[in-house]
Amino acid sequence: MTDDSSRPRSRPGARLRLRPRRFATEVLLLQLAVVTAIVVLTSAVFAAIAVQRLAREAESTALAVAQSVASDTDVRAEVAALSVDGTPIDEGALAAGDLQRTAVAAQLRTGALFVVITDDRGVRLAHPDPTRIGERVSTSPDAALRGEEVVSWERGTLGESARAKVPIVAPTADDPRSGAGGAGSAGGSADVPGGAGAPTGSGDAGSARVADAADVVGEVSVGYAPARVYETLARDSLPVIGVALLALAIGVVASVLIRRRLDRLTLGLQPEELAALVQNQQAVLGGVAEGVLAVSRDGVVTVCNDLAPRLLGLPPDPVVGRRVDSLELPGVLVEMLVGTSPDGRGGAGRAPQTGPGPADTTLVVGPHVLLVDVRAVSHDGVDLGRVAVLRDRTDVEALTRRLDAVGAMTTALRAQRHEFANRLHAVSGLLELGRTEQARGYLADVLDHGPLRYPVAHADRLTEPYLQAFLGAKGVEAAERGVLLKLGPETLVSGTVVEAGDVTTVLGNLVDNAVRAAVAGDVSPAWIEVEVLDDGTDLHLSVMDSGRGVADADALFERAAGGASGAEAGGGAAALPPDGAVDPDDPSRVHGLGFGLPLSRDIARRRGGDVWLGSPGGDGHGAVFCARLADAVQPPAPPERIDP
Repeated sequence: MTDDSSRPRSRPGARLRLRPRRFATEVLLLQLAVVTAIVVLTSAVFAAIAVQRLAREAESTALAVAQSVASDTDVRAEVAALSVDGTPIDEGALAAGDLQRTAVAAQLRTGALFVVITDDRGVRLAHPDPTRIGERVSTSPDAALRGEEVVSWERGTLGESARAKVPIVAPTADDPRSGAGGAGSAGGSADVPGGAGAPTGSGDAGSARVADAADVVGEVSVGYAPARVYETLARDSLPVIGVALLALAIGVVASVLIRRRLDRLTLGLQPEELAALVQNQQAVLGGVAEGVLAVSRDGVVTVCNDLAPRLLGLPPDPVVGRRVDSLELPGVLVEMLVGTSPDGRGGAGRAPQTGPGPADTTLVVGPHVLLVDVRAVSHDGVDLGRVAVLRDRTDVEALTRRLDAVGAMTTALRAQRHEFANRLHAVSGLLELGRTEQARGYLADVLDHGPLRYPVAHADRLTEPYLQAFLGAKGVEAAERGVLLKLGPETLVSGTVVEAGDVTTVLGNLVDNAVRAAVAGDVSPAWIEVEVLDDGTDLHLSVMDSGRGVADADALFERAAGGASGAEAGGGAAALPPDGAVDPDDPSRVHGLGFGLPLSRDIARRRGGDVWLGSPGGDGHGAVFCARLADAVQPPAPPERIDP
């Protein structure tokens, strides 16, 4: 026995949930339904028109045959003789008479269902069934006996048919008699659709007066069976059916292709998924504190939130839908997004980046310092383009520059603390030995020259406190690497530095690059020479080293892989490694405050200044870098005028 309790039981009212059809499948089915409905509708219209046309042709043919029989002089004479009041009707004689033979001959030649001849009372004088001769016709002959030609679809003793009723007019003295012409005329005229007296108009019945009622002696009724009328309908419909099936097949193929394209364009997502995707996209793009710029694989901007144009300094015009190389964007950013710079080259001296790997760099756009992170996007192996995330690091980097300056000062103070401690020990030793005069002289010398001494040659040429302290700290760092920092003879700053952050970035990077170049050079002892000169509100800088000079001046300010410039990677005078790559673990690959020469130039140009290579090298010295920082110095106040 089996345990029924182990079998799964369905809950009462539980229903089988069918998997919902995909949107593309629904579109396919809808298109097939529409195509099928159109094909069926057009076929039905054609069939209706064809049926009406065949019905009208059958009525016209019946009318022509009836007119031909009714116009036969022999038929008119015999019917007129039989229509005289009191004339006996011999059914047997009529069945074997000329009227019956004429009617049967016309019926056989024309393929009609019947050809019936009656007198002026509607009594049959000729009929396909001889037994019915002498009986009154089953349908009303009144219209024909009034002198009207009538066409209609009616049901009689032989069934439904398209029939025509034509009055028979009594012969006159001028009518020629032709015994054989009646039947022959009837057979010949039956092949011609319509006749001179055919009624006009359309519908199930039509009539036209052709004679006076007083002259009418009888009527001819001719009918065609529906089977004979519509026998060509199937043959005529074959081309239409073929075209309909071909149209249906084309519709199916087109619907399948449209379904595949829809699947490809929507990445297989359903409408509700697309709606949720749009909602999530708007929520994410509007909620993040970063600029987002997405570009398709053909270089067209597809997504741009409100923050991205403000960070990039773009005008308020719509950005989505425009090509990224038509926007006023930095060339480095355009190259990272589409693989080519705006001038059509694949970067300055480098091949365009086309791989799917990430890329990042730092840009200065207007007042903003931007950290740009570019990623390639794909779905199910389909390349969808690239997305750039723009992070505004202006405040962070300004704070970083200040902290770096503080760190440089701390390093200098740490080094000088030892010297200060040594001096205290010297004074303490002299006092312990009782050499008070020597201790006083030592202290007097310390007071004259200051408690701390920076390892900077000709330091007395610079009196501006911030620059003096900053270059003193850099001198300590240079001395630790065996490089002497000295101030040039053109050094003269009479004002006060007001843009300490920009000065720290630009001067610090120039000094650090010069120190590295001097260390890599062949001169011993190594040295660097710094000249600082103010001109109104502008500050002019010049840094010269004892290195080997710059090997590639054209690529000096380009950003190499990983964000380091050529000069940073190899120093002011050293060259890049053979493969052009920079070791990301090398702490000295980006000098100064973390941005190097490209960022120093960007910052200087943002304030209306510049950074350039004054000399790639010469006799007795290495590279010379120059810089001009606008509005970085506050001029000294003019001396007060003393009136005599």
